[in-house]
Amino acid sequence: MTLPRIHILALGGTIATRPDASGAMQMGLGADDLVAAVPLLAQLADIRAETVSRVGSHSLSFDQLHALAAKIRTLDVDGVIVTQGTDTLEETSFLLDLLVERDIPVIVTAAMRNPALTSPDGPGNLLAAVRVACDPWVRAHAKALGVIAVMLDEVYAASDVLKTHPTRLNAFASPQTGPLAALVEDRVVPLSLPVRTPVEAARKRLGALTDTGREQPVALLWMALDEPGYLLEVLVDHRDQLGYRGIVLGAMGGGHVPERVAPLITQLAEVLPVVVSPRAGGGPLLQQTYGGPSSEIVLRKAGLIWGGRLNPLKARVLLETCLRAGLDRPAIIEVFDAWA
Repeated sequence: MTLPRIHILALGGTIATRPDASGAMQMGLGADDLVAAVPLLAQLADIRAETVSRVGSHSLSFDQLHALAAKIRTLDVDGVIVTQGTDTLEETSFLLDLLVERDIPVIVTAAMRNPALTSPDGPGNLLAAVRVACDPWVRAHAKALGVIAVMLDEVYAASDVLKTHPTRLNAFASPQTGPLAALVEDRVVPLSLPVRTPVEAARKRLGALTDTGREQPVALLWMALDEPGYLLEVLVDHRDQLGYRGIVLGAMGGGHVPERVAPLITQLAEVLPVVVSPRAGGGPLLQQTYGGPSSEIVLRKAGLIWGGRLNPLKARVLLETCLRAGLDRPAIIEVFDAWA
């Protein structure tokens, strides 16, 4: 029997750390080390391991991920697994989902417990990811699933997965939709397929985006109780010096901001694409329920772009990708409208 060819790309993160002389965990393990820790992999797949970087996910860049996506697009294999840190997994998996369209499983996995702790979860997560990549249902529906994350024996859509706790083993979830599949014993149990319409609409607009585009910095600002708006004032007065090309606002409730900052936000929306996203972590925003100077009705009329159900972190990824592709405001609005 010919085993599936699975290519593992290691980026770093907790899964790839080892203790230094002081006991502090440092980046150091490569792809071969991760594979060696799970001997059972050889029975499941023809494993090819490659160390792409040894950096925590908190220090990854958009440029690095665009280069990674370009590599994944060219690999002649039956499945790809990316190992990385958990800090930005919800963002990196979503960006890869926007950039990579393949009919093979593309999976991101990581670890919450480092290898020096009792019962580290890295080997188990890598084994689960390989099982998922080899599973007939996953392979048959790979294009419909898109990029997926596998953590703690559950499979999540990149568009929906969130890191919901900084340290717990069960740190990942998809609160809006639930997991796509679960691993039980050595089986993958399918549960659902994701709604892919928004990703497909974005890809249609983004076109053949390559890794050569210039970075387009996007500011992420959280709206909170009695926010005075000083950073917004600086952005209005010194936009060119700061270099931001877009802004994502983590808004209150269904799409609201404090009244005292609403004029500043509408000023910014006249010169930059400003996306409103739910600070609650996800769920479709309101569009036409509340009135008043800082309500969703007024903000939408003022030209703010509605982020739909994307949380602020994912909305920032999508906006940067749109700007990098050179999309104008009407095209950006069309991309985000698909998430409404």
